[in-house]
Amino acid sequence: MKRLAILSVHSSPIAAPGGKKVGGMNTYVREIALEFARQGMEVDIFTRRISPEQPNIDDSLGEGVNVVHVNAGSPYELGPVEIYPHLQQFTAGVIAHTIRHNISYDLVFSHYWLSGWVAQHLKEAWGTPFVQMFHTLGHMKNRIPSVTTPVPQVRIRTETQVVEWADMIVANTPAERAQLLWLYHADRRKIAVCPPGVNTERFHPIGREVARAALGISQDVNLLVFAGRIEPLKAVDSIIEALHVMQQQPGGLNKMRFAVIGGDPKDVTDPDMMALRRLTQEYGLDDVVSFVGAKNQNELVQWYAAATTVIMPSEYESFGMVALEAMATGTPVIASEVGGLAFLVRDGETGFLVPARSPEDLAGAITSMVCDPVWHRVMGVNAANLARSYAWDSIASRLLENFETLPQRGQRALAS
Repeated sequence: MKRLAILSVHSSPIAAPGGKKVGGMNTYVREIALEFARQGMEVDIFTRRISPEQPNIDDSLGEGVNVVHVNAGSPYELGPVEIYPHLQQFTAGVIAHTIRHNISYDLVFSHYWLSGWVAQHLKEAWGTPFVQMFHTLGHMKNRIPSVTTPVPQVRIRTETQVVEWADMIVANTPAERAQLLWLYHADRRKIAVCPPGVNTERFHPIGREVARAALGISQDVNLLVFAGRIEPLKAVDSIIEALHVMQQQPGGLNKMRFAVIGGDPKDVTDPDMMALRRLTQEYGLDDVVSFVGAKNQNELVQWYAAATTVIMPSEYESFGMVALEAMATGTPVIASEVGGLAFLVRDGETGFLVPARSPEDLAGAITSMVCDPVWHRVMGVNAANLARSYAWDSIASRLLENFETLPQRGQRALAS
């Protein structure tokens, strides 16, 4: 039986949705691990212990997948830069686990820059190759206007080292591949382009009427939905600005509702959430905008399906898994034309692409979406059809095909 170690140091696949550091990467690690297991692999996911109550091994995800909690500093929430000094302890914890349970791995699949550091040191100890996936790149985040605090140099330096160390790098899109070549001078021979996937058993068309009835939402409203972390680069404020633009037009907000999914609306210590609430009040949009908080995956299906459109106005997305999940339910997406969103959303076919931070263009796209029900229906069908090509079983198979091309440096060949 093939065995795979997945490293996700700072982000657990079993973390509750809606937190500051809970997003697409958590979903990716969880779903790809489960699919690898379905395809015959044994998978251990190593993540940092963030609570003294967490068990050493959690097998709740499903057969063939274990989540191993590893000590690295105090067992509480820490930011990535705070975790960095404890990576040696994390590495030692992974090695101790393998000795204790007498196991070895054919391959290490590491996620984010912190995990890449650990993967290299495991490679030195075991001789096992590792595949790296960054999810976001520090150099790209430094180019985002809303990121007023530059990405720490320790991250940039470590990412540059990991690009050199990794046996293979998985890029979400051709755009991310170009960024790795341009900003990190990566060896193009090491980069494999393979997008994330979507759980089509969970995210599938269920009908807008059915979803709205389940949520208690009126059938005659135009429902706009944002889902994701509440932070400046997600640009939720640009949706509120777009509503303000529409507010100036006769009937522009007629039967319009906007649901913000993510974060904790009652957390007065969250400056980003409070800024959005103040902006809503300033524009007199309290009757239009609702902050509904974080939702689990099953609830998200209903919100996506109930929406007239899901909006992703981010300034930077390496891919945009929320857009893919929404499309899988048959809902067209309005997204900023950046990164992976520009690759995923097909303008005029599965939704609309607009310039980032342009409330006027976003307002125009919303108006176009709600004013032509026939076009809207066609885009929804197109979106669902496109999303099916991203099913996780297909994505996992593509990854495994790439993994099998690696030089065999481990204790046994991956394809044995």
